[in-house]
Amino acid sequence: MEVLLIVTVEGLGDKEVFEKHLKKEGFEQVEDEPFAYHGETTTSLLNTETFILHVLKEALNKADFFTCKAIFQVGENPIKAYFIDKEAKEFTRIKDPD
Repeated sequence: MEVLLIVTVEGLGDKEVFEKHLKKEGFEQVEDEPFAYHGETTTSLLNTETFILHVLKEALNKADFFTCKAIFQVGENPIKAYFIDKEAKEFTRIKDPD
């Protein structure tokens, strides 16, 4: 399945370190789209979501940041949105509006 990841990062310390880590874990930058990445997965949806959040958290911590909003889509599944800040250190799911 195709994976699409889009992030908005405030206070990113080192974009090169951030992107190098994402690339190492299988995410390529979408051409002409800063902070948009794509990749492939063969694992279950839950495992893929967990992997994406883990890799993103590692990349952010290596590069340093203040806050990050991330949205991603795995295959045809609904888009998921998350938020993390440096203080909380964990992603929080942003709920869909009712």
